[in-house]
Amino acid sequence: MGRVALVTGGSRGIGAAIAKKLKEDGYAVAATYAGNDEAAAKFTEETGIKTYKWNVADYDESKAGIDKVEAELGPIDVVVANAGITKDAPFHKMTPEQWQQVIDTNLTGVFNTVHPVWPGMRERKFGRVIVISSINGQKGQFAQVNYAATKAGDLGIVKSLAQEGARAGITANAVCPGYIATEMVMAVPDKVREAIIGQIPAGRLGEPEEIARCVAFLASDDAGFINGSTISANGAQFFV
Repeated sequence: MGRVALVTGGSRGIGAAIAKKLKEDGYAVAATYAGNDEAAAKFTEETGIKTYKWNVADYDESKAGIDKVEAELGPIDVVVANAGITKDAPFHKMTPEQWQQVIDTNLTGVFNTVHPVWPGMRERKFGRVIVISSINGQKGQFAQVNYAATKAGDLGIVKSLAQEGARAGITANAVCPGYIATEMVMAVPDKVREAIIGQIPAGRLGEPEEIARCVAFLASDDAGFINGSTISANGAQFFV
């Protein structure tokens, strides 16, 4: 039986590219989504990848959803914590609700996704945890104090899990995408997108498939000695 991979936020954008790449590489893939039933159904129809609906910000929902995935596909070997939201506002205008919603999904959601599968990974002496962080978690960003805080926090989770899981054959790593040609980025006004591209030495946006290939490598046996690391995939826009 092949390995099982769970990709949160896996029916659209970067998550969809990751889910498709992992399926191509032979994994049995489960993709989660939060609310867009139509997009999820279309994704499953086009790819054959099963989709599961739950809110990663809710631990009980996440645990129940993971239990269902494992009952249908088998024990989860690879977790890709990709689900995330933005609620942008300059700090002086940011509301407590905007802060908390992003914290709950982007930071606590990683805990809620990894924690239920961690005991099984330790017992089986194998696991791959891959968290999709962001360039803005590395450098900060205007009007994204909440988002940047969560994505920086995700890197702390990865570094700590790497130390705890290493002796059990578990790796935990992060990918920090720069600006990627997703629906969200392509929907911004042309002038804004041109300004973004002007800050990228590569002179272009990244493609979702480029992030997916980073994830596929980190999930593979070839990456067994890479642990607690961050891949910055941003076209040379920012170095750590």
